Amino acid sequence: QVSLVESGGGSVQSGGSLRLSCAASGYMYSSYYMAWFRQSPGKEREGVAATTTGRSITYYADSVKGRFTISQDGAKSTLYLQMSSLKPEDTAMYYCAAALGWVSPLSKYGYKYWGQGTQVTVSS
Repeated sequence: QVSLVESGGGSVQSGGSLRLSCAASGYMYSSYYMAWFRQSPGKEREGVAATTTGRSITYYADSVKGRFTISQDGAKSTLYLQMSSLKPEDTAMYYCAAALGWVSPLSKYGYKYWGQGTQVTVSS
C-alpha cells in the first residue's frame, strides 16, 4: 500500500518561510518521480516543483523559481519543499505526488499516488 503523508503547512506572513515534508512508504522510493503540486479554490491543480528520486534532477514552475527548493532524503524516503519569500498568491493546499516511470514532471497527469494535502496560508 503506497502512502504519502504531508506535513509542515501553516499560516505565515508575506515574506516568510515554511518547509513542507512528505513521508513516503510502500514502494521503492528510489524508482520514482516525486513532486509538489498546489491547488487553491476554483483553480486547477498546478505543479510547483518536481524531482527524479534517482538522479535528483529538479524542475520548478516559473512562479516559484528562486524562492522554492525541492529536496529529498532517500534514506528516510522523505521529500521536502523549502518555501521562502512567500507571497499571498502562494496560498493553497499543497500536495505531494509520486509516479513510476517517465512523466511530464510538472503535469498532474501521470502521477498515480497523492497525499492528502497540507494547507499553506500566506497573509499580506
